[in-house]
Amino acid sequence: MKGNSAGKIKLASFDDLFGTSAQESGEVVTALPVSQFHAFKGHPFRVSDDEKMQETVESVKKNGVLVPGIVRPRPEGGYEVIAGHRRWRACVLAGLEEMPVIIRELDDDDATVIMVDTNLYREDILPSEKARAYKMKYDALKHQGSRGVNTAELVGEAAGESGRTVQRYIRLAELVQGLLDYVDEGKIPMAAGERLSFIDMEGQAWIVDAVANCSIFPSKVQAGELKGLYEAGELTEAKVYAVLSKKESSGTGVSIPAKRIREYFPPGYTKEQMEKVIYRLLDQWKEKAADEKDGV
Repeated sequence: MKGNSAGKIKLASFDDLFGTSAQESGEVVTALPVSQFHAFKGHPFRVSDDEKMQETVESVKKNGVLVPGIVRPRPEGGYEVIAGHRRWRACVLAGLEEMPVIIRELDDDDATVIMVDTNLYREDILPSEKARAYKMKYDALKHQGSRGVNTAELVGEAAGESGRTVQRYIRLAELVQGLLDYVDEGKIPMAAGERLSFIDMEGQAWIVDAVANCSIFPSKVQAGELKGLYEAGELTEAKVYAVLSKKESSGTGVSIPAKRIREYFPPGYTKEQMEKVIYRLLDQWKEKAADEKDGV
């Protein structure tokens, strides 16, 4: 392992390093062993070994790391990476033992703000990544003393987004993972995801199950209807299926008179109880049909 002798290079200014208009900082760049690095706690951004990573690896092999990362010392030893997780991974894949970094003494809030801001320039950020990152920065700024709507505006400044847009992304962080994955995949519109985020975990789990069973994804209108049912205390698993099934009503809908259905149930059964029985029987029929198709 190389020593730090390759390490200390005086920076003329942040303009040279990051292309910003900041004043000269007097900070130094130090080459540290990548074996001493640790990921930022709760780091919300992907570090994937994809085609873009391979391009970064080839660049690092040829030119080295042109833009230093930012790290802070850990009380238990080593360094926590604040900015430069992808460069760190590229160094590992390229077989480099060291990476140039700036070492800063930062508290959790300042470190979080820098971590988020230095990742927002990327073009391939998923909605889930923005949701978690914006929430982390929002919480950090509030802890530092910012208040109200102004906090969301501050969060969005680095990315050029409005406070309202930031608030919409932060709402997505309240989605269960299954629904958040569908938003990332573009199967559920962001506006629909925002509305679904106001439903509790149990209700969201019903929606995930219904989507998996029916392959029907809630639209913005349907998400609003589900949110309204939840806020009125009327959301049930059966009603989730009922709302989503409306999406298939264009030309393939089936209408059965209520009087005809009630003949099959005891007089005291409520509408909700009948719906649960009907959907349970339909699920059983679907499973049986699938088994017969597979020759089980």
